[in-house]
Amino acid sequence: MDTILYANGHSGLVFVQSIELIEKFPEPYSIATPTKKKLKSFFSFRSKKPSSFLSLFIFEGGAPALFVDHLENGHTNGCSLKSEDTSVQIGDRSYVIGGSHEENPLFLGVQIHDKITNKWCVPTVLGTGPKPCKAYSAIVLKQGRILVIKKDAASDDSIWFLEVDSPFVREQRKLLGKEVVTWSKGVRGNAEKPIVISGPSGVGKGTLITMLMKEFPSMFGFSVSHTTRSPRCMEKNGVHYHFTEKTVMEKEINDGKFLEFASVHGNLYGTSIESVEVVTDSGKRCILDIDVQGARSVKASSLDAMFIFVCPPSMKELEDRLRARGTETEEQIQKRLRNAEAEIKAGKSSGIFGHILYNDNLEECYKSLKNLLGIDNDAPVNGLEAVEGINLPKEHTVTKMEDKILIQETGEVIKNNMIVLDLSSINGGAPGRTRGIVLDTVKSS
Repeated sequence: MDTILYANGHSGLVFVQSIELIEKFPEPYSIATPTKKKLKSFFSFRSKKPSSFLSLFIFEGGAPALFVDHLENGHTNGCSLKSEDTSVQIGDRSYVIGGSHEENPLFLGVQIHDKITNKWCVPTVLGTGPKPCKAYSAIVLKQGRILVIKKDAASDDSIWFLEVDSPFVREQRKLLGKEVVTWSKGVRGNAEKPIVISGPSGVGKGTLITMLMKEFPSMFGFSVSHTTRSPRCMEKNGVHYHFTEKTVMEKEINDGKFLEFASVHGNLYGTSIESVEVVTDSGKRCILDIDVQGARSVKASSLDAMFIFVCPPSMKELEDRLRARGTETEEQIQKRLRNAEAEIKAGKSSGIFGHILYNDNLEECYKSLKNLLGIDNDAPVNGLEAVEGINLPKEHTVTKMEDKILIQETGEVIKNNMIVLDLSSINGGAPGRTRGIVLDTVKSS
């Protein structure tokens, strides 16, 4: 950009060359910032090059804040309202990231300014977001994503993606009928697809899963479900279930944090996205043992999973197995058989399940299951490792170069070390993790 900018922080005067004033918005004008500082004036300029804009914010008792928006690149030059905030431009919208979320002060806040209407809004924020910190860097990526890098943050809380116009966000915006953005935590490496296993009661899917977990304990893990019922004897929170309040779970369901849920005898049960991601982060492949309705909900979500349905060889064989258990009354057996017929019909014809196994012989069915999962007769070595955090220098600058993010160490004791984040192979995204980040450290000689 060939525009030369000068700013006088005391008088609030700005001298510009090669730009024209578009408009000055009248007082009073306010902007929501972490300190609620009043904004005295707001100017918007346009360069003689139509691809660039300049915005000037003048606060009471402070210097002006400048934003130079390069629309051909789809983002700003990284200047921010104040040290705690950062702002990026996508089209006619500015996304201001900073402070605390209005409804949940534990999460980072997001606001949107529309240049056309000159209106601010606080969008509905889905997903589990990052905690507020002192400063951030934000860079616009492809597919409606903004990379947010937190300064002086814990290694497992430093890289986040704010999705503002991804397919998932567009779907939620249409569904909810209001402005929506969502967070996704960025992590290194990739993950195997979770496994959804369904089948009627008595078909033996629980036995198959137990055999798999016993033979390969380091490869597979269960997600811990949520429920609003009270704990029973010997049940531990976070082990058997995540026990929660009904109002809390209902809000998290509305916030898009659950893959599937159901109401049973007045209590809610469900599988949260985070519970699946935690298993994946540990380096294990997550197994979900859920019914057909739950599988349908997971299929409709953005989770990329493998769907397996286990069928009995016949309804007569299933009835014999249910009676052999000796745990149900005649009325319960008949109810399970009716439900089983409906589940088998749905499992075969719904298009949900990519694989169907017939459990007429347990050992043979187990062998078929292992083949589906790519496990041969030799004890495999798990090729996945637990997710490692991304340690960033406390003080740094951020630069984007194509699909790479260059993080240069700064500060009083400068080591000139640089961290390179390669985003060319990222996958996944909201409502789960964004995976596939490749990290490399370039040390000074």
